[in-house]
Amino acid sequence: MAAIHETYDLNCGMRIPKIGLGTWMIDDDIVDRTVVEAVSMGYTHIDTAQAYENERGVGHGIRMCKARREDLFVTSKVDADKKDYASAAASIDRSLKDLGLDYLDMMLIHAPQPWEEDDDSEDRYLEANVEVWRALEDAQAAGKVHAIGVSNFDECDIQNILDNCSVVPAVNQIQCHIGHTPLELIDFCRDHDILVEAFSPVAHGALLGRPELKRIAGKYEASVAALCVRYCLQLGTVALPKATSVVHMADNAHVNFEISDEDMELLRNFEPVDYDV
Repeated sequence: MAAIHETYDLNCGMRIPKIGLGTWMIDDDIVDRTVVEAVSMGYTHIDTAQAYENERGVGHGIRMCKARREDLFVTSKVDADKKDYASAAASIDRSLKDLGLDYLDMMLIHAPQPWEEDDDSEDRYLEANVEVWRALEDAQAAGKVHAIGVSNFDECDIQNILDNCSVVPAVNQIQCHIGHTPLELIDFCRDHDILVEAFSPVAHGALLGRPELKRIAGKYEASVAALCVRYCLQLGTVALPKATSVVHMADNAHVNFEISDEDMELLRNFEPVDYDV
């Protein structure tokens, strides 16, 4: 079976495709065509967010494509600035309206801290995130979303949810790629039956020109992008590469090869990658 059709089991009993289409920084007025093209080549997992400001376009693309709704897995995220029950609950309803969907397969808290929070801030918004999580739990109970999870959460943020809430997060969507592999966080999530989703598996393109990765990818007759996606899959994570061109979408899905243990060890210890976002 092609990797694009393979799935993982979530702790809530659902199945999630191992490879999804990331839509960050794809404009609302073109993302519908991107979704249609992706679905036409076999993608069934579409990832968006309130902060991406393209839910309307993603929803239009879903309605334009020929796939049945039940055959697609659609994720969105509560904006990180929504840090109370009422605003989080209202935002879920607004996402459903903007997407034009009756339900979301999964909804995440986009980040534990508001976007404008300083990176060095020690305030993890623990009580606020419990309130946002309660809004997600209620939305799940009401059938508005089928699975709920988190994004950009560290161990302390997840433990806060585990200690104070009823539903264990289904996923933690984090930055994970060659040159940035948070193995301790991945292990923590695995120990708590939380699936990790890897966004930016090609490091916003910063890995594509690396000669050492080209050499390794060549051993498998693969592109560097495909090597990056395959690396995330062999870590046991979902891979969410972003692409707007048909060529890149196809390349990201052509990962039916196995990276050797020796090469995986090299990639896990690859030097840190610097890039601007």
